[in-house]
Amino acid sequence: MLELKHIHKSFDGTPVLRDISIQVQDGEIVSILGPSGCGKTTLLNLILGIIEADSGKVLYNGEDLTHTAMEKRGFNIVFQDYALFPNLNVYQNITYGLKNNPGVSSQEEVEELIGLLGLREHLPKRIPQLSGGQKQRVALARTLVMKPRILLLDEPLSALDGVIKESIKERIQTIAREFRLTTIIVTHDPEEALTLSDRVLIIDQGMISQYAQPAEIIHKPENEFVRKFILQQLEIKRSNIYALFGDRPLLTAEAV
Repeated sequence: MLELKHIHKSFDGTPVLRDISIQVQDGEIVSILGPSGCGKTTLLNLILGIIEADSGKVLYNGEDLTHTAMEKRGFNIVFQDYALFPNLNVYQNITYGLKNNPGVSSQEEVEELIGLLGLREHLPKRIPQLSGGQKQRVALARTLVMKPRILLLDEPLSALDGVIKESIKERIQTIAREFRLTTIIVTHDPEEALTLSDRVLIIDQGMISQYAQPAEIIHKPENEFVRKFILQQLEIKRSNIYALFGDRPLLTAEAV
């Protein structure tokens, strides 16, 4: 279990995160949701270990990682731009990290991931030959072969749309279930967070506005900010939300 306890972070005297305390269970998918500048990327970087909190603690299974270096935490991130090596083919990108860490994943485990992510036919291709969705799957595979304790995803679907976007969402959910892999996702898109995650952390101006299951956020928003922020997307993308939560009435403008 990942625990954040009373996390505070400021830059140049300006508070960015204010008293963030949450628990993330093993195998859970949690989205960090909020508008630009709310602190969600700072929180992701703090979990990863790129930056340290000014105060508070980061714990994993009871172990205090607050001052532990990023490379020793065992958490891995898939960046928004994928950060793949264009001079290597797909297979070489996937197995790149294993060159200096032999034995982390067996050949059988690598092959299983390649099959799970539907990449077998693309293995000889160079990165520029791939679509956005294919690049995303390669980035996921490259991270997963390293067997991270926690998978961090920075806006994983922002460059995708339509069927490709839904396919990647399904694959992320499948991976989290099959490998019991705790997954934390940063997104600015409420529809994405509500349909992908087990729980959603909504941040406003560096503070927690609500941390709950998607259905609770939709039907029992805790404050005016959550109601307004979610309402903006619900009317635009009603079909996906209704498919997940049924025909129960959602938020209305009158509720705001």
